[in-house]
Amino acid sequence: MSKVHVLDHPLIQHKLTFIRDENTGVKEFREMVDEVALLMTYEVTRDLSLQEVEINTPICKTKSKVLAGKKIGVVPILRAGLGMVDGITSLIPSAKVGHIGLYRDPETLEPVEYYCKLPTDIHERDLIITDPMLATGGSASAAISFLKQRGAKHIKLMCLIAAPEGIERVQKDHDDVDIYVAAVDEKLNEHGYIVPGLGDAGDRLFGTK
Repeated sequence: MSKVHVLDHPLIQHKLTFIRDENTGVKEFREMVDEVALLMTYEVTRDLSLQEVEINTPICKTKSKVLAGKKIGVVPILRAGLGMVDGITSLIPSAKVGHIGLYRDPETLEPVEYYCKLPTDIHERDLIITDPMLATGGSASAAISFLKQRGAKHIKLMCLIAAPEGIERVQKDHDDVDIYVAAVDEKLNEHGYIVPGLGDAGDRLFGTK
C-alpha cells in the first residue's frame, strides 16, 4: 500500500490553524497555503538523490553534495492546486509545471478531464500532484490515472488536509503513490466537504466564495 505521511511540524500545524479559520482573508489565506506548501516540500523531496562535487571555499578545497540532477515536475489539479505551486517552485526553481483540469460528470459522478498540459518528458520526472483537499479521492485518483496513461512513472500526492475516505480511495486505486498531508481530518459530511476541514479551498484562494 502507498504510505501516508502526516507532516506534523509545529510551523505547519500553526499555519494550518489560520488556514482553517473562517476569519482569515483571501490575501492571508493565499500566503499561508503558499508557506505550508513550501514547508511540506522539505519532506516530499527528502528522498532526492545527491552527488559529491569538489568546490573551493574561501579557506580551502573540499567536497560537498548537490542534487544529482533528478528532474522534478509539479502538476496542480485546477484550480485549487495552483495555490501550492509557488511554494514548491521557490525551493525547486528548475521544476517544470504541468496542469490538469477535471470536472465531475453530473450523471455518472465520475471525474472527466477537460484540460491537460504537461512537460513532454514527464516519464523522466518525479511528479508532485498538488491539491489542498483530498476529500472523496475521486479527482486525485483520476489525475494520477491520467498522468500514468501519459507515461508518468514516479508520482507523489501532496495535500493540506485529507479525509479518511479520500486516502482509502487513492490507496485502493494507486498503491504505488505516496500521500503527503498536513492533517487527516474526521470525515466527509453529506455534501462531500471535509469535517472540520477549511471549506472550499478554491473559493478561499481566489476570493470567489
